[in-house]
Amino acid sequence: MSSALIELPKAFVDRIEHENFYPSTLLSALNGVSPISIRQHPQKTAHAFEVSSKISWCEGGDYLRERPSYTLDPLFHAGCYYPQEAGSMNLDGIVRQLDLPEDPIVLDLCAAPGGKSTLLASFLRGKGLLLANEPVPNRAAILKENLIKWGYKNTIVVSNKPSDFEALPFHFDVIAVDAPCSGEGMFRKDQNARSEWSPSNADMCAVRQQDILTEIWPSLAENGYLIYSTCTFNTNENEGLARFAQNELGATMVTLTVDEHLKNGRDGLGYYCLPGTVETEGFYFVVLQKKTSTRDSKVRIKAKSAVCHDLKIVESFVDVAQEDAVLLWENKLFLHPKKFTDHFLAAQANLRIMKFGTELGEIAKKGLIPHHALAMQVNSNPLKKASIEVDKSTALSYLKGDAIKVDGALGWVTVTYKNQALGWINNLGTRSNNLYPKAWRIRMKTD
Repeated sequence: MSSALIELPKAFVDRIEHENFYPSTLLSALNGVSPISIRQHPQKTAHAFEVSSKISWCEGGDYLRERPSYTLDPLFHAGCYYPQEAGSMNLDGIVRQLDLPEDPIVLDLCAAPGGKSTLLASFLRGKGLLLANEPVPNRAAILKENLIKWGYKNTIVVSNKPSDFEALPFHFDVIAVDAPCSGEGMFRKDQNARSEWSPSNADMCAVRQQDILTEIWPSLAENGYLIYSTCTFNTNENEGLARFAQNELGATMVTLTVDEHLKNGRDGLGYYCLPGTVETEGFYFVVLQKKTSTRDSKVRIKAKSAVCHDLKIVESFVDVAQEDAVLLWENKLFLHPKKFTDHFLAAQANLRIMKFGTELGEIAKKGLIPHHALAMQVNSNPLKKASIEVDKSTALSYLKGDAIKVDGALGWVTVTYKNQALGWINNLGTRSNNLYPKAWRIRMKTD
């Protein structure tokens, strides 16, 4: 083990050693090697990494034999997979057990960088609506990037405090709250988590978590489900919050079928992934249901956009399906499922929008300037523009922002690698203009 390893906090070690709830292997496991795991996109080409085994509780989840360089894999930038900690992939097994409407409305409240949001988008497969929220703006920008690459038009990204959602009472069928916590479960993977931990910080986290649940509970629909999770072992932040939700909010706990290697929480409240027992970092989750009667509520809708009826400018790029609509907002066009127009407008009126369905592009004098999201979308809206297949070296040059030289169709063209879209170029023949978003470009050496 490297001499740079930060020792586990003494107060943490004392607590684990003196409480017989934890397995004896936990502390030694936290000084071991973290497993490597990714989750495949259900509708894009699979990765080419060597898989050691499948993750039993998540569709498309894989353990890898060794850690690859994701940055130097064009398929990562194409949104074909997402590197995600295996424990948090339990969310897939959770939502598949819930009694949900055909088109559920889902909120991921603490969503950055996007692992759980992309998982929820994969579960929905274009049905229902996912609203992903991150209150910290720079983290919300990363969340936006990852959901654009994941490619679903039934997704919205916002950047709001939990209290802002009081404008949307009884609105969501599912709310996922991966709460900010003391981070004990990340002591193996993240050395900084060890130095930042303290008992007083854990106590403050528990108070903050109570505030978050109290603020967001009114936005949960009648019979809706709140999935609460943390990456800590601390009972005050885990079972303590489940008891708080039961006693103060009237929540009912939902019993789940989980992997046999997971451990039941104290008093049967929730479930733990414990390193040394299961191949994950530390993770806790519990599902709570709201069974109170619905009260009448009105959601304020003051539209900043309008349904676009003249689709000629769009139709040269993509077919708009009959079940979809296009919104015009600040000279930009956004594609979304028509049945959720009111929900899109409600989010727009009450929240700080970062991503709004699939942004098609901006209207200019010479037509539509396509947005990156249009190239990445995976729904039933096939692109009409030509594509140019490139090798890995050219793909990486494109992802760095280079003006790549290509032969083929002129004008707006998608660049593809292994038949997966990477983004747009404007092919002028003698040269091409690279439209790959500047903020996302590869900055490390690629050769």
